[in-house]
Amino acid sequence: MPTVLDDINAGVREDMEARKRLVSLAELKDRAQAAPPAHDAWAVLGGPSASRDELKVIAEIKRRSPSKGDLAAIGDPASLARQYADGGASVISVLTEQRRFNGSLADLDAVRAAVDTPLLRKDFTLDEYQIWEARAHGADLILLIVAALSDAQLAEFSALSHELGMNVLVETHTEEEIERAIAAEARIIGVNVRNLKTLDVDRSVFASLAGKIPAGALVVAESGVRDVDDVRHYAASGANAVLVGEALVSHSTPRDRIAEFKAAGAAAIAARA
Repeated sequence: MPTVLDDINAGVREDMEARKRLVSLAELKDRAQAAPPAHDAWAVLGGPSASRDELKVIAEIKRRSPSKGDLAAIGDPASLARQYADGGASVISVLTEQRRFNGSLADLDAVRAAVDTPLLRKDFTLDEYQIWEARAHGADLILLIVAALSDAQLAEFSALSHELGMNVLVETHTEEEIERAIAAEARIIGVNVRNLKTLDVDRSVFASLAGKIPAGALVVAESGVRDVDDVRHYAASGANAVLVGEALVSHSTPRDRIAEFKAAGAAAIAARA
C-alpha cells in the first residue's frame, strides 16, 4: 500500500517532468554554473568557524502541509525572509513542492533576491535535475530524504551537490536510516520525528536517535516545534539546530519568535555542557 511519501514523490516526479519540457538539463547546468557561488551553510550552522554553544534556527517559509492543511497565505515570501534574517535565522528553508505544500521555485527566487542568508531548497529530491535546478535558483543547501532514496542515490546526489558548492541536509527517521546517512558521509543529519506513514509526531524519539549520530556531524531537529519548551527539549537532547516552519509562519512576529527560540536553545546547550 502506497505511503504518504510515495504519493508525494509521484506528484513531484510529474511536476518535474513538466518542468523538464520547459527547461532542459543542459540549460539548467548553464544557469547553475553562471550563478554566484553558494554560501557555506555547514560553516554557518556549526562547522569549524561557527560556535556550537548556540542553537541555530533554520526558519522555513511554509504555506501548508499534508498534516495540517493551510498554515499561512505568505503573499510576500521575500518580506518574511527578511524578518527571519533580522531575527537571527542561520538558514532560511524555502519549500518548493507545489501540490502538498503550495511552494514554488518562484518563492526561492524571491527569497534569494531579498537576503544573503544561506538558503535550503526544501523539496523531495529524486533526480539530479532538481539538484542543478536548486543551484540555478540560488540554493546553498538541499534536502535528501534517506527513506526516499537508495544508497547509490544518496552517494551520487551528495557528491553532485558538493561539486556544485552546496551542502546537504540528510533527513532520517530511524536508527537504520541514520546508519545509512553515516555510511554516505553525511555531515548535516536531520532527525525528523514525524512518521512518514501516519504523519504523527513523536518528539520523544529525538533523543534516542540523535545519540546515534557521530559527534563531528551537525544534528538538526525536524518537526514538532510548537514553543520554547520544544526547543529546549531538542537542544538538551543534542540538537545543534532546529528546523521550524509552522510555529513561525503562524506567529505575528516571527523575528521575535526566532530570538526567543535561540535564547532558549542556548540556555539548554549550556546546561548540558
